[in-house]
Amino acid sequence: QEYGLLPWRTVWDNVRFGLEMQSHLQAGAEERIGEAIKLVGLSGFEKAYPRELSGGMRQRVGLARALVAEPKILLMDEPFAAVDAMTRDVMQGELERIVAATGKTVIFITHSIDEAILLGDRIVVATTRPGRIKEIVPVDIPRPRWQTDTKAHPEFIRLRDHLWDLLSKEAVQHAHGDDGTS
Repeated sequence: QEYGLLPWRTVWDNVRFGLEMQSHLQAGAEERIGEAIKLVGLSGFEKAYPRELSGGMRQRVGLARALVAEPKILLMDEPFAAVDAMTRDVMQGELERIVAATGKTVIFITHSIDEAILLGDRIVVATTRPGRIKEIVPVDIPRPRWQTDTKAHPEFIRLRDHLWDLLSKEAVQHAHGDDGTS
């Protein structure tokens, strides 16, 4: 949620940081850094420092740094939790676009039912204590989903209701101090 950026490094150098400890990725590094910055929509900001960027732009730098290292799987743990609602909506659309462009597998952790439906192909609902998989819910809504009418799609509404039922029972138990083991 703090994006993990080094404040004394520019956008370019923060993205480069994703490659510095991986000698096998040094060939073509400069080109890949430029491509990653372009992919996340930060062309023209290569020489900017984190303090000169908005929260959404800092989040994009972190994403570019992760992508430049060419991971097979990208783990994103509530990456949009620290940004405002408008930026969150924009970043969800940008993430969908980037995943479509790169073909990356993303494990995305969120507490937002709407965000899980908008971004996921499968939603893994976990219990609180002990942490177990409660259900795996497939999402069968056409992409792209960042469009405003997606939340009116009948399948979105059905999934939202189903996920709410799964999670609300768990939340009530947790609020009353019942961990479900008694």
